[in-house]
Amino acid sequence: MKKVIMLSLVTTTLMMAGGDIEPVAPVEVEVEKADWGEIFGQSRTFYVDRTYSGLVNNNRNSFATGGYIGYKTPTFSGFSAVIAAYGTFSLDIHNMTPEDDFANNGKWNSYDPSLFGYEGENYAFIGQAYLNYAFGNTNLKVGRMRLDTPLAGADDARMLPNLFEAAVISNTDIENTTLIAAHVIRETVGTFGNIYGGGPLGLTSGYGLGMKEALSGDFVNMGKVALGENDLNGNGSTDNSTDGVTAFAVIYTGIEGLKVQFWDYVAWDILNAVYLDADYTMNVNDAFKVKLSAQYINETDIGDTLAGGVDTNYVAGKITGIYGDLSAYVAYSTTGDSDTDTGGNVLTPWGGMPAYTQGMVTRHQFFANTDTWKVAASYNLKEYGVKVSAYYTEFDVGTGNIYDPTNAWTASESGWDIQYKVASVEGLSLRARANYPRDFKEGLDWDEYRLIANYNF
Repeated sequence: MKKVIMLSLVTTTLMMAGGDIEPVAPVEVEVEKADWGEIFGQSRTFYVDRTYSGLVNNNRNSFATGGYIGYKTPTFSGFSAVIAAYGTFSLDIHNMTPEDDFANNGKWNSYDPSLFGYEGENYAFIGQAYLNYAFGNTNLKVGRMRLDTPLAGADDARMLPNLFEAAVISNTDIENTTLIAAHVIRETVGTFGNIYGGGPLGLTSGYGLGMKEALSGDFVNMGKVALGENDLNGNGSTDNSTDGVTAFAVIYTGIEGLKVQFWDYVAWDILNAVYLDADYTMNVNDAFKVKLSAQYINETDIGDTLAGGVDTNYVAGKITGIYGDLSAYVAYSTTGDSDTDTGGNVLTPWGGMPAYTQGMVTRHQFFANTDTWKVAASYNLKEYGVKVSAYYTEFDVGTGNIYDPTNAWTASESGWDIQYKVASVEGLSLRARANYPRDFKEGLDWDEYRLIANYNF
């Protein structure tokens, strides 16, 4: 509120001899400040360099800038609206453009494709456009939006994230409990999807067989994104359009130190996925904490079984030790197999990647017949705005995996991550990351480095 001082001057003729005039006190009036809404966004500049060795020997790198800018209206009687534009623009660092590189038989030889549109193009689009209504402890959001749920999410690992057309309602009337219901009909795939190119590896890594159609800002039916134009169930049709994905969730935090999540995703005519996650943190003493975590995923086919038979189970556990600014954890996960069409592989075609044991890029933990373990540690130097992390994960991949189904091998990945929040520039953060997969596919290795600057406003 602005305080405006209004002075009222009293004029008199001083007719009273020797009379004193009392000064008039200022009157303070509070005036409402106009609410014009809020502009928000993020500027992102990204450099990535990957050098392959083994089955492929090549170096490719890319440099791009972009991000998003949006506007949120003031709230009127519980209603508000948001609109945001997203875009990515290449900084040409080779003797050709990214589009020229792609035009060479669709093979990326010089540029890494994960920062651009499907054919290497720059692009911009309206990525968020939703109406929000808040009433009491209930919130309803309808339109284009970002989602961050366990099995459908943004997966914001490169320039632009996955975004969705959906309706989401949440309620917190029950103490320490959040209830969520959502229905998602379309997705546009973020730039990271270019790495998978619509191949079967993407199905267990967050990207569907039809993800190419949903790149470059195009919003496409959830069934088509997942399965593309493939007759996976042998019914003679390649039309995999569905009614979308309906999700329900319960998140409970009513016991000190405990958080429990239950999610059920009904991907109509494809599969039903149940996701369970529990974290329990306890104080060993004043300086040391331990967090115990468990995770479970079950998938089964439903309706017209457009993906064919699905019968999948994934189980994981994690133990984390926290001592001041230092934390470290060890995690383990396992999958089985089945005699269904998908063979026990965990399908996650819409960006969901909640696994404790995933690497920075290697996501083989969702392969069938695969045991995975991971160790990681991080140190947070809060007074300097710096956080440093390192990890190692190993995948004992069994036959039946969706990537190389007749082969079994051991893959591994190590890496590190340094994050720096620039205290002198509010909203600016700098990040350097690296990953070193070995035998991603038997005989395929690479070293990858990333430099990222984000400015949030």
